[in-house]
Amino acid sequence: MARETTDFTGIIIYRRDYRERDLLVKMLTDKIGPAMFYIRDGKKRGFQMASDFLPFTHGTYIGSLDNQGLSFVNTASETHQYQGIATDLRRNAYATYILSLVDHAFTDGQGIGGWFNQVAAALDLINRGQDEQVVTNVIETQLLTVFGVAPTWDRCVICGDRHRPLDFSEQYGGMLCDRHWYLDQRRFHLDRRTAYYLQQFAVLNLQQVNTIKFNPFTKERLQYVLDTLYNDQVGLRLKSKRFINQMNRLEQKMGKLSTDD
Repeated sequence: MARETTDFTGIIIYRRDYRERDLLVKMLTDKIGPAMFYIRDGKKRGFQMASDFLPFTHGTYIGSLDNQGLSFVNTASETHQYQGIATDLRRNAYATYILSLVDHAFTDGQGIGGWFNQVAAALDLINRGQDEQVVTNVIETQLLTVFGVAPTWDRCVICGDRHRPLDFSEQYGGMLCDRHWYLDQRRFHLDRRTAYYLQQFAVLNLQQVNTIKFNPFTKERLQYVLDTLYNDQVGLRLKSKRFINQMNRLEQKMGKLSTDD
């Protein structure tokens, strides 16, 4: 697509200093997916659009989009920062990870269809205080296909049965019904609730979700499955994910210490 001036909706993924007074801003856009923007004088004192390029900002912009090089912003309007994310370490960590996942999953300058609205809905839920891990798990589940991993969640990969108890087999790339569990002794041994939610996550539209409540055991099992697939099948190990793991370990340690007291 040739460069053209147009309006678009964007979410700030990250920003970094460029030269003495300028900024490079990575943005997820509704029209060309992830794109890098050159913001002239973005670091200059009194820059009028400074708040429009803060991390976790979502809004409408007018500028020149280029799917092969740097894009530019002329003006911004109706921008807002996700304050709940920006001011809370845990929400911030998960939102950063989601945006990093999406940035790695899609090629810069290419449209991403309905993914923009799905990511925006995920950030809105996290911003409103809904369970950030579960929201992230939905995004992780659905992005597996984008990363070239396409697990069969809804039926047995051997016989196609959808109604018998199912368990996930990494070896077979999907669910096995109880008649075929013998084929993989190293299957995940999931409880039915966890298997069910993985099936739902694969097709869930987060724009239709208002409230999220999960018990700790199910959350732990969901995360185990997705961490295993991302480590073994995708091979993606992001700094933002390592930070989440470190944060969770510290919280668990602090929780044990308070319980001992």
